[in-house]
Amino acid sequence: MANDYEKFKKDIYMMTKIDLSSYKEKQMKRRIDTLIAKNGIKEYDEYVGVIKKDKAKFEEFVNFLTINVSEFYRNPEQWKLLDEEIIPDLIQRFGKNLKVWSAACSTGDEPYSLVMALSRHLPLNNIRITATDIDKQVIATAKVGLYNEKSIAGVPKDLKEKYFTKIGNSYQISEEIKKRVTFKEHNLLKDPYMSGQHLIVCRNVLIYFTDEAKEEIYKKYNKALVQGGVLFIGSTEQIINYKELNYSREQSFFFRKL
Repeated sequence: MANDYEKFKKDIYMMTKIDLSSYKEKQMKRRIDTLIAKNGIKEYDEYVGVIKKDKAKFEEFVNFLTINVSEFYRNPEQWKLLDEEIIPDLIQRFGKNLKVWSAACSTGDEPYSLVMALSRHLPLNNIRITATDIDKQVIATAKVGLYNEKSIAGVPKDLKEKYFTKIGNSYQISEEIKKRVTFKEHNLLKDPYMSGQHLIVCRNVLIYFTDEAKEEIYKKYNKALVQGGVLFIGSTEQIINYKELNYSREQSFFFRKL
């Protein structure tokens, strides 16, 4: 099966426009091989044939391929910095109608966290988040807005009480928060980027990409930001050459466009 992986990557790109060459190959190939074996299939060509015909298998493949590990207010100390320093500064610079993009938003934990964080500073009616992900299935999950206890463990107590309703063992996020987020499909490696953004949040996703793909994405984020806008990255990531990419480092995981 190993010899056919190059052809498989091309087949997948033709079907999905997902470029598997931009992911760390050893790690991604191992994940894909596990999924194919789980389906009782031995050859890449056979698997491509199956996902072309079977919509459920195709959705399973895209869902398995994308990395969907998410939780509200992940790394609370960074959200505290966002709340106390970054958001007030952005409002002072750009006013109340901030353009905010939650990229690779997974199951919605992050964009909904952003709405709640912004709600401490702005009326909900002023808050607009565009949340994007490559995976239709996680976007569908995000729109439902139902989470387990572990996912919302990091939400500050007052916001949890205000914006979540317990349903059985799960928690439903309120409609007033959901209404502030617009979800869209977007491929970071292929699709055009939005412009005029004041804050872009993309956390703990790019670690799965090659260094070349990461640099290209950071450049595109820089173009998408207004001058003085901020990129918020994850605790598993770093931008070593941020000066070359036209950023200044504000705090450990916050980078401002120069």
